[in-house]
Amino acid sequence: MSEYHVPVLLKESVDGLNIRPGGVYLDLTFGGGGHSREILSRMKGGKLLAFDRDEDALANLPDDDRFLFVNHNFKYLLHFLRYYGITEVDGILADLGVSSHEFDEAGRGFSFRFDAELDMRMDRRSRLKASDILNNYSEEELRELFRQYGEVENAGKLAAQVIRGRAEKPLATVADFHRVIASCIPKAKETKYLARVYQALRIEVNGELDALKEMLQRAETVLRPGGRLSVITYHSLEDRIVKNFFKAGNVEGKIEKDPVYGHQSKGFDLVNRKVIVPSEEEILRNPRARSAKLRIAAKP
Repeated sequence: MSEYHVPVLLKESVDGLNIRPGGVYLDLTFGGGGHSREILSRMKGGKLLAFDRDEDALANLPDDDRFLFVNHNFKYLLHFLRYYGITEVDGILADLGVSSHEFDEAGRGFSFRFDAELDMRMDRRSRLKASDILNNYSEEELRELFRQYGEVENAGKLAAQVIRGRAEKPLATVADFHRVIASCIPKAKETKYLARVYQALRIEVNGELDALKEMLQRAETVLRPGGRLSVITYHSLEDRIVKNFFKAGNVEGKIEKDPVYGHQSKGFDLVNRKVIVPSEEEILRNPRARSAKLRIAAKP
């Protein structure tokens, strides 16, 4: 049996939190629990609250009195902190994207390597599936989705092919989808192209970018002054949002001035000026780490 999920940039991301032994920390993307266990190993008391909306993560929970688990989207972090009576935290870690487990479970529909239902839900309690998007969105909506979330160059042609294909037969499986878009896929770049298309669908199904934006705003509220935020991203859309927020305190990256005093809006204090990426050794051990980027910042 393969490992549920290999934690990416494990030492670097947890080092970035500057762990206080008795502090309170959040792991917003628990997955296989690798980052959580590393955080706990550096604590002598305190509390760690972990989030994951995938029910499969429940199989990986550590038996530790300092650990609390929430089986929900991390955008609700403020609600659950209030529920547990936590007013502020010392650090927050988020390893965004899809776990190795979700990619490797053929029936989840996250990977174009397996024929399966077009699902892609991280939280299987939610209703929207990838098949719903492909069968019900308008041509214009599909074009914008593939262009914005997948940065697909021939998004217009791709959307048109989906519309034509579903008119003959609803798209229910990966094989159905690949059959109708075959003429859109560049032969020399098939893997890269499909990765972008599937990324776009997955982001829409799970509302990933909206959840990230909401999380960053909530993080600013709950972090104590000097508290650290350590975020690992896997594509340019996520990384741009995090970079902008750290720089300006908003996801657009706009430096705004006070109309009376002229003071500029303040983002976070950058811990690493240069983005941190995996070493060649880590990429050899775990090829899925290749696109990872780590940014760490502290609340002023």
